[in-house]
Amino acid sequence: MSRHHTLLTRAPQAARPALSVTGELSLTQMRVHEFCGLARRTLAAWVAGAVQAAGPGPVIWVAPAWEKDALFAPGLARLCAPERFVFVHPTRPEDILWTLEEVLRSGAAPLVVGDLPGLPGLTQVRRLHLAAETGAEVLGGRPLGLLLTPGREGGAPGVESRWRLDPAHAPEVPGWRLTRLRARTAPRRDWQVRLGQAGPELAPLPA
Repeated sequence: MSRHHTLLTRAPQAARPALSVTGELSLTQMRVHEFCGLARRTLAAWVAGAVQAAGPGPVIWVAPAWEKDALFAPGLARLCAPERFVFVHPTRPEDILWTLEEVLRSGAAPLVVGDLPGLPGLTQVRRLHLAAETGAEVLGGRPLGLLLTPGREGGAPGVESRWRLDPAHAPEVPGWRLTRLRARTAPRRDWQVRLGQAGPELAPLPA
């Protein structure tokens, strides 16, 4: 067989593995996804809970040292295991993405979360994708990267998918509205979210 036959094929590429969080909230592993909206950190905590249920390893949470709001461990406890979190607080903006890239490349953590002060560039996002793939090769895991971005619509270029979570509470009943803003293989869609005994539960909203 010639070298060209080994490089080119009409056969479809194998689908990448995905982490099923709940319902249709599924995230391709070894890739980077964007979360936005007022409750984006809650959404990241749900993902952390699913990752922790799937296996061992720390959750690395990278946030600016100048960010005044910090995660509240007792509040996290209902959603995930806060004792498995490792918090990193860079003092310079450029060090936040550098830290995310290095942790993903190491393959040492199944989930890496970047709480960003602004939107990254396309080159930076591509580097994070490549770092996650390298990390999978190093230790044989499936590292997942989350970018938490300010604003309601997000907009980080090149991400695998983009999701928004906003509060939609009823009296005495916590609730949220989840929107899949962008995905490579799925259309935009909205869900109502309630917390059940087993975690978040999704109910589709009419288009």
